Amino acid sequence: MPLDTAAVTLADHLLEQEFVEVLAHHDADGIAAASILCHAMFRRGGRFRLRIRPSITTEDVPRECSVLLCDFGSALSDLPGDVMVVDHHVPHFEGDYHVNPRLAGIDGDRDLSAAGTAYLIAQHMGDNRDLAGLVLLGILGDRQDLEGPNRDIINEGVANGFIAPRRGLRLPGRGLIEQLALAVNPYLPGLSGAPDAARALAAQVTDEDDVDYGSLLSRIVLAVAPEASLTAIYGTWDTTYSLGREVIDEASNLTAVVDACGKAGSGDIGASLCLRSTHALQEAWETAACYRQAVIAGIRGARRRDERIALFEVDDGSVTSDVADALANDLVQDGPVFVIGQRGSHCSVSARCPPGIDLDLEVLMRTIAGACGGQGGGHHRRAGALIGADTVDRFRQELLEAIPA
Repeated sequence: MPLDTAAVTLADHLLEQEFVEVLAHHDADGIAAASILCHAMFRRGGRFRLRIRPSITTEDVPRECSVLLCDFGSALSDLPGDVMVVDHHVPHFEGDYHVNPRLAGIDGDRDLSAAGTAYLIAQHMGDNRDLAGLVLLGILGDRQDLEGPNRDIINEGVANGFIAPRRGLRLPGRGLIEQLALAVNPYLPGLSGAPDAARALAAQVTDEDDVDYGSLLSRIVLAVAPEASLTAIYGTWDTTYSLGREVIDEASNLTAVVDACGKAGSGDIGASLCLRSTHALQEAWETAACYRQAVIAGIRGARRRDERIALFEVDDGSVTSDVADALANDLVQDGPVFVIGQRGSHCSVSARCPPGIDLDLEVLMRTIAGACGGQGGGHHRRAGALIGADTVDRFRQELLEAIPA
């Protein structure tokens, strides 16, 4: 089915509902996707409840009302057929109200996020063009390319005056010292988690609050090489986006804060920002700072569990995704990276392919997690799993057998 046809079908169905239970994945893409559709429903008089979750199972889905899942659900083949799913992960659900770019032959890894998919649906629910800026949370949060439908949506946002691109430092934060000391995307060895070094560098390139960015970039390169990858170095300076309608103007800042709030268990605060409320803005920034400190601690404290494959263990299971991103993309690696962290009686596993490595992690995580009694899936080069804490050794063994020496 063409993507636009599926979007129209789900949009019409949403507008017919008296009340919708909205469940969204806890990262920036999931929260933005749900917020876009909640904006669209609210503007048409719709009623809803939005909840943010780290994962979803079929047992978690309410049965007594209409349900919309955002940025997860595609992997669940046994969902009730009337559940609405807006996702971009590899699809296994075959319900009538499933909008997913992959079902239309569009690359859900690179060219369209859940937030972008939600935006296309919202345009059939009314004039919601002002929500284009929230699509950037999916693009930046999921490290997608500005190609295909992503490019079309952002260009439309620029043309309508809701997005203003420019070149600049692409490190989230409320000032240069925080941008350097809390850098996790990219992670900058020697600066991330080192406020004294960040303060010293900032002083060297700042004159009466004016920053010499040429000198700054040169000093960053000297400070982080040779540990940092080219991806990390190039990622410090790129196109940035001003979002005039959002409560945090700069797209990288809004993405980082919403993402951190969701993963830190304060998804309600992250969603409130996307719904354009400023009541918890300061708390959101502080939550993001604490979460990013935890990610940096996870990166620094990651323990390698195997000599042959890059399998790492962290103490905090809430940071596995961001630790895996940093280890795979920002530090020099020659193979896929796997990070395991315990959360209660379960372990979260995040798997990433560094640039230049091609391995179908979605199939790998789904297969191995299933063999361990858990569940897994995601994207081709970015995937994850949830397994029992008592199955970690079996997971490692299955991983060793699945990946060629």
